Amino acid sequence: MANTVINSEKKVISASPKEVFDYLCDFNNIIDLLPADKISDWRSTNDDCSFKVQNAAIIPLIKKSVEEPTTINIESGDKAPFPFTLVIHLKETDGNTQGELVFEGEINAFLKMMVVKPLTNLFNYMADKLQEKFQ
Repeated sequence: MANTVINSEKKVISASPKEVFDYLCDFNNIIDLLPADKISDWRSTNDDCSFKVQNAAIIPLIKKSVEEPTTINIESGDKAPFPFTLVIHLKETDGNTQGELVFEGEINAFLKMMVVKPLTNLFNYMADKLQEKFQ
């Protein structure tokens, strides 16, 4: 199995790192960053969430650790189709925040061909939605 890394586009968010960090640390807010037409079976608490991706698997996310206000470490839950981590990096730039999502997963070669493009699109979509949220 190959280690697969996907980086979202870096986005500048019109808010302080603390504001963005606080918003993202409440996993109940993550639904606002997902494409509503492609997500079903949403469940969330402050520290975890899960949802079904259209025509695909259930994706459980668990908040593993945080470094306020710059990093949120997320890992896959038991029912994920493969083990992965998702790290949200926040950095102050000129009174705003630069944000980026970094995904790392253990994906076999066959599955990798099918999931890299949709995952890249999803993470870029989430970054765009986060940027819109604070405009």
